[in-house]
This record gives sequence, C-alpha cells and structure tokens, in this order.
Amino acid sequence: MKKYYFLGVSILMSVMLDAQNEQITKQDTTALGEVIINSTRISLPFKENSRTITVISSEDIKQSAATNVADVLQQFAGVDIRRRGTSGMQADLYIRGGSFDQTLLLIDGIKVDDAQTGHHSMNMALPLEVIERIEIIKGSAARVFGQNAFTGAINIVTKKNQENSMSLGVEAGSYAQKNASVTVANNLENSSHLVHVSRNVSDGYRYNTDYDNQNYFIKSTFNKSKLPINLMTAFSERKFGANGFYASPTATNQYEETQTSLVGVSTEIKKERLTLKPRMYWRRNQDEYIFVRQDPSIYRNLHQTNKVGAEMNMQYNSNLGITGFGIDIAKVYLSSNNLGNRNRFMTTMFLEHLFKLADNKLDITPGVAVTYFSDFKFHAFPGVDISYKLSDQLKAYGNIGYTYRIPTYTDLYYSDPTTLGDANLKPEEAISEELGLKFFTNHFSASVAFFNRDADKLIDFVKDNADDPWQATNIRQLNTKGFELATNFNFKLGNLNQDLNLSYSFLEDDIKSLNVNFSRYSINSLKHHVTSKLSTSFIKNVTQNIVYKYAERTNGESYSVVDASINAIFNGFEVSVIANNIFNTDYTETNLVPMPKGNMLFGLTYHFK
Repeated sequence: MKKYYFLGVSILMSVMLDAQNEQITKQDTTALGEVIINSTRISLPFKENSRTITVISSEDIKQSAATNVADVLQQFAGVDIRRRGTSGMQADLYIRGGSFDQTLLLIDGIKVDDAQTGHHSMNMALPLEVIERIEIIKGSAARVFGQNAFTGAINIVTKKNQENSMSLGVEAGSYAQKNASVTVANNLENSSHLVHVSRNVSDGYRYNTDYDNQNYFIKSTFNKSKLPINLMTAFSERKFGANGFYASPTATNQYEETQTSLVGVSTEIKKERLTLKPRMYWRRNQDEYIFVRQDPSIYRNLHQTNKVGAEMNMQYNSNLGITGFGIDIAKVYLSSNNLGNRNRFMTTMFLEHLFKLADNKLDITPGVAVTYFSDFKFHAFPGVDISYKLSDQLKAYGNIGYTYRIPTYTDLYYSDPTTLGDANLKPEEAISEELGLKFFTNHFSASVAFFNRDADKLIDFVKDNADDPWQATNIRQLNTKGFELATNFNFKLGNLNQDLNLSYSFLEDDIKSLNVNFSRYSINSLKHHVTSKLSTSFIKNVTQNIVYKYAERTNGESYSVVDASINAIFNGFEVSVIANNIFNTDYTETNLVPMPKGNMLFGLTYHFK
C-alpha cells in the first residue's frame, strides 16, 4: 500500500468537500464520568469501571505542550516512554515496569501490535489532530485484549462525525524543524468524512538524527441514517538517522525507514438487549534497517509484516447483569531477509459477565479468554474485577488476572554475528493484582492504586563469556510492586478555566538472581515518576501550560524536565509557541542516546469559516 495512493485519495476528497459553510465549533465538553470506555469488552461509563484507566481528552492534548502521541503519554505517571531522538520518530512504550513487547497499542479498538518486535508499536501513533481521546488501561489486560497486554494497553480513539471544518497548519523551530498539515472534516446528511495530511521534517539535533515523517489519514462513516459503516485508513512513513539508537551507542551511522498502514471496517448493530460489534482490519509494517547509512552493503535488514484479522464483540443485557463475549481471528505473515518467511494463525474467544449486587453498589466481573496459536497451542487467562461504591463520589476496586506474552519473531529467529534467537522459547507468564480507590466531584478527582505482578519465564539475551554471542532464553523471574497517585483540580477565575494535574508512581522490582555472567536486558524501570501540568488562562482565548516531569530509574539515574507552551486564538487564527526542556537538562531515556537541550517550535493554524 503506497503513500501515493493515500495522497491521491486525500487530495481528491479534500477537493470534493464543501467548506463554504464550515464553522468552528468548540470541542464537546462531555463530563469525564459520562465518557464510555469502549476499549474494554463490556462498555461502561468511566466512573463505573473497575480498573485503573486514565482518559486523555482532546482538550488535554491541546494543553500538553506536545506535538505527538509519544510526548503526550510521557506526561502521565506509570507510563514510561523511552524515546530515541525527537518528535516521536522512534519510541518504546512501557507501563508499570514492563517491556516494550509487553504493552499493547490499539486504534479504535484495533490491536496494532507487531509480530516482528514491539519496537514498531508506536509507528502507528496517529497525528494529534485526528485524536478524540487516549485511554490508558493499566494492569493485566490479557483477559480483555489477548496476548501482549501483559502490563496494560493504550487505546487511541479517533474523532468522528465532526462538524464541517478545514484547517491549515504550519510550524517551524529548532533543528530546522518544519511541519505542515491539512485537516478537513465534512458532515453530510448520510455520511461524514475526516481527512488529514501532514509532513514533518528536521535536520536533527545532532549528527545523523535528521528525519522525514509523512502521515495520511481518512475516516469515513457511511449510511448514518440506518446501519452506520465506519471505514478508517491510515499510513505513516518515517525516515530517520539513528545515531546510536540500536546496537552500541558508538554506532553513529545507523539509519532506518518504516512504512506502517492500517485499514479497518466496523459497524455496530443493536437489537433490543443484544449489541453486536463486528470489525475487520489489515495492518502492514515494513522496516528497513541499515547499519552504515552510507554503505547499505555492510549490513541491512528488511522486514515486512502483515496482520489480517476479524472480530465479533457482543454484549447482552439481562436481569442478571451484562454479558460480554466475542471471538477474534487473525493471521500474521512475516517476510524477512533475517528472520525468514513465517506465518501464525491466532484465535481468541472471550467471555465475561458483570454482576450487580447490594443495590447496585457491588460489581463483580469474572471472565476468561482462551487463545489458540498455531505455533504455541492453547493458552487461557482468567481474571476477575470487583468494585464497591462507598458513596456517589467514592469507589473501591480490585482485580486479579493471569497474563502472558508470546515471543516475537525477533526473540525466536534473529541472527547476526553477536546475537542469536531461540526457536524453542516459551511464552512469558505473570499473575497481576491491583487494589484502588477513586474519588470524583465536579471540580476535583483523585485516585490511588496499589499493584503487584509476579512474572516468570521472562525472555533475556545472555552469555557466559564476553566473546560469546548473546543468546535468547526464558531465564528471568521478576516481582514488580508499587503504587500510583493521581489528582486533578479544575476551577475558574472569572469565566476562565484553570486546571492542575499531579501524579506520582512508585515501583520496585525484585529481580531473582540469574545464574549467568552477562545479561543484555537490565531491568531499569521508573522507580519514582512525578508528572504535573498547570494550564491557566488570564485572557480570553489565551492559555498557558507548564509541564513538569521527574524520573528516577532503578539504576539511580534521575532527571527533571520542564516544558511550556502558549496558545492564542483570534479571528480564525491559532498561534502556538512550544518550548521543550527549557532548563537544558542533560539526560537519556534509553541506550545512552542523549536527548536534546532546550528547543522551541512556533506554530500557526488557520481555521476556515
């Protein structure tokens, strides 16, 4: 699927859209408690869920002093985004100390995991302009989503049924950053369309960290008056210098190109007490890695992964409660000059039931998921969620579940002069528990959660002698425990909104001793993680945002970073100034790749009326 197809379709649709009567409408300010969390098997309002879930609204994103999903997620305690370079060109996603292979990313409920490696999960992170909200689900989520939701999942929910609008945006800043975007929405009588095209380029903040990123997105809803059919297509191409990103930090001439596309079709059928949600999708990822950018013949890897799947999620309401059940069928194809030609067939069946007892104050939701893999056979992961409403504002909850992850094709088959996979690897396993409290009022919310995870058969690359190659093996046992606190306070000065967020997470890893001399993957989680955001407005249509992040890892490394932004809207124009790392902190997030010092980005967007 080539980018030129998406470009042509996007331009054609943009021409067809009638923008003459477009009006700028304010973002829907539905109260958080009324947001329906559809990423879970049983759809429930946010307040009624018995899990640790964070919802990042489009307004939160606008106030985040961030330009991409990776930077937005970094602002929430318990989520560890380890970036290589800037603008989210390459970033790995961790939740509660797990690995990048143990966290699942979804888009509108579609699982976009990559069977080659979890390094590619964030390739499909969408442009912020098309995102309605982001849902962060922490803790064991395998019962709901299947494998790879080992430590949690993140669901990106895209916008739909937008009012007629069109916006043109340009940005420029440090390191010769130049960004341009076009977003068009059209709401017709029986269909609606959202189209986005953008390109982001930079010379890089140090040698060989330049990038060129292009994004194309189309979401359409047809037959709105009867049975709506939703069609989504997305394509992202990334080309970037990867100075020290992989292998050794001294490998300064590495280079990578990725192309990731997603096509999904879905609908929702309601018949009295039964709701059916069928979905079909196709995700494709192509990754080209070159060890020496100037001479690809020295070492080059080329991988192509295709995943084709179909789901049927169902929900039935009865006098006994709500039953959620469904089936997910998918097949993965891999073609690689290093990993070989591989394929895998997967089938997952889900079943859970929500019981409401004690005058609807007590919720109990037991459930189980059973998965068959053509190369790993059957695996079952049961679990149960429990919550009790202590008052209209206060709720206690807990959950326990079994979770697991099957090895990636890189774990199984990767081979180079220094690294060997193991085709006999077994799935990673864990038992995860959580207890928490949630408190809500109109202007203040707070939550606390305590969690514990006992993991076994974790995959590491080890060796006995310094000159031996790294060998993949199921060798690690790990206990992870900790707690999280999150608060939000919003108030008004006159008629102007003010908002303050503060969150903290503590995590402790108990690593069982390894009977080996060398281990590649040291556990280096965020032991202490503090995030806060203050959004203020003292003049109408002008907002100021300050974001503070403190991180201390289990190896003792620590750093603080402060970002800030100003947004102003007048006569259809929106002006923004974003300043990152304003105090020039020296720090790295992974693989000793230094992050950039203070830098700025200036933006101008015009919203057509």
